[in-house]
Amino acid sequence: MTKLRVHNLAVSLDGFATGEGQSLETPFGHAEGRLMRWFFPTNTFVSMSSHEDEAVGMGTHGVDDAFAAATNRGIGAEIMGRRKFGPQVGPWEDESWRGWWGEEPPFHSPVIVLTHHHRPDLVVGETTFLFRELPPAKALALATELAGGLDVRLGGGPTVVREFLEADLVDHLHVVVVPIVLGRGVRLWDGLEGLEQRFEVEVTASPTGVVHYVFTRKTR
Repeated sequence: MTKLRVHNLAVSLDGFATGEGQSLETPFGHAEGRLMRWFFPTNTFVSMSSHEDEAVGMGTHGVDDAFAAATNRGIGAEIMGRRKFGPQVGPWEDESWRGWWGEEPPFHSPVIVLTHHHRPDLVVGETTFLFRELPPAKALALATELAGGLDVRLGGGPTVVREFLEADLVDHLHVVVVPIVLGRGVRLWDGLEGLEQRFEVEVTASPTGVVHYVFTRKTR
């Protein structure tokens, strides 16, 4: 059975999963790269970010890389919010924007981008971005069909993840608590009181200072 999985969703100690003031230059707003500093040195990220064969194996191994490496296993499609695809809001006035990831995005699968404004589907390398206005359940149904029997990754941002949690659709939730205080931005947990009752929760601390929380959906 296809599962909906969230991986590597980093939040600050005060619960913010992105900072205030997202822009082309600052994808995480005023948080800049602080939420993902644990991730960038991992072998998973280094290998994913480089087309050079010699880059493989050059990153760090250990707790953080073990969690990072699980991101792509068994994934056949992704769902993401518009603000993960790019910093624009409102109608797509500039369709030249093709995402943050250059000409070979790391997804290599269909990606449903949730948006209230029409835009034609976009093929970049081995990734097809499908722009759709869909509620969570219908977005998941489409992604499940596209995934071909594999799982679906819910890529974020925090507003989209919160909506899918509110709809009780998430089977696996990996949250990384980063020891910083942001004070402002977009919070993950608002409106989700009692969420933990639906999940088994496992916790793993990393020497880098982050703590990995894995929420696994209890049998329905």
